[in-house]
Amino acid sequence: MKETEKNQSPDRLLIGVLGNQSSGKSHTWNDLFGKTVQRGKHPRPLTLRPGECVEIFLVSGSFEERGEYAGDILANQVCRIVLCSLQYSEEVNSTLDYFESNDFFLYVQWLNPGRCDASEQSDDLKIVEKILSVPSLVSIRNG
Repeated sequence: MKETEKNQSPDRLLIGVLGNQSSGKSHTWNDLFGKTVQRGKHPRPLTLRPGECVEIFLVSGSFEERGEYAGDILANQVCRIVLCSLQYSEEVNSTLDYFESNDFFLYVQWLNPGRCDASEQSDDLKIVEKILSVPSLVSIRNG
């Protein structure tokens, strides 16, 4: 790999909300858009501040909960920014593999770790380790 290629940042961005069922993933997207939102078939604008918006593709309702493969939904999407709910389960590895293999930078917010788990902030599935093994950033938030 050439040095210039190695230093280039990915062209696409995943903003993921990771959590167990009822941890606040869909609530996060509803708050962001100021209304109840669902996954659509097309990109939509997201207003960052008055007069400034970006085009995003929203996946509210995780692929894992729906029993879907991310590539079946996202393969034909040209949107550079994907907002995506990620279910804390073994199946999320397939979704993360899709984003990694398609050169997304991963920014993942883990919501309410420990909700529905035996111990708070325990990553028994090693999902955070997997995310951090590629260009990424993970943050954890309770509340």
